[in-house]
Amino acid sequence: MAMDTFYISHGSPTLSIDDSLPARHFLKSWESAGLAGPQPPRAILIVSGHWETDTPSVNVIRGTNDTIYDFYGFPEQMYKLTYPAPGAPDVGMMTKKLLEDAGFGPVSEDHGRGLDHGAWVPLMLMYPEANIPVCQLSVQTDRDGTYHYDLGRALAPLRDDGVLIVGSGSATHNLRRILRTFAPTSGEPVPEWAAEFDAWLRESLLNGRHDDVKRYEERAPFAKLAHPRPDHFYPLHVALGAAGPEAKAELIHRSWSNATLSYASYRFTTKQQDTLMEPPCDGATPALVCD
Repeated sequence: MAMDTFYISHGSPTLSIDDSLPARHFLKSWESAGLAGPQPPRAILIVSGHWETDTPSVNVIRGTNDTIYDFYGFPEQMYKLTYPAPGAPDVGMMTKKLLEDAGFGPVSEDHGRGLDHGAWVPLMLMYPEANIPVCQLSVQTDRDGTYHYDLGRALAPLRDDGVLIVGSGSATHNLRRILRTFAPTSGEPVPEWAAEFDAWLRESLLNGRHDDVKRYEERAPFAKLAHPRPDHFYPLHVALGAAGPEAKAELIHRSWSNATLSYASYRFTTKQQDTLMEPPCDGATPALVCD
């Protein structure tokens, strides 16, 4: 059975240490809730908003992925965390071939880059044993949502090979508007621009309006406020595209921090699998925040 694909909002790097964040507990329940299936994936391909390149690039690591601390001014304990997951060079090379065959080349191989915090922070919570091979793919911020959706479509065969495709970003991501505090909540209400964009995204995905999502800059309310730059949103397009044009979206988590960061996360299931999947919110997994 082909793997589902996922978009995870990783929000602030403090997700790695802050137990008061609901999203942290959601991700820690990942395996016990069986969100990606009853068996662990053979490998993981993760698309992070923290790796931007002019053309697609994959890390082809033969050995252990390094942990990249690409954040500044956070608590010292965060710089001592590691996620020594093995590389997945076979997945990297297959990703390169699939993309180049689909016309997305040239695809670069990076043999030294490890995992940035958009990859290792959520993965250390989802798969804490760090024993699943991981490959990372970059985004191209000078392209658009349709490009990244189509790029995801080219990667769909990986799902049949037991590869879990995860897009990692943030459903809203405006660091100039964020309430800068390490506390998950500030007592401030979610501002209109963030709430309306988050609601629009949920409605569009759950109703299968993929074209609207691909053209979000034209069709979403407050698109430029929610994402002044598209780096943390394009991973969603890749994950959605990889699930196919008839994919069903499910909201599997929803919470906020710093008043403006949405941790909304989604699962994308192909139409053929709809009757085989259990609903994600059945009361048996209290860590899931759904409505």
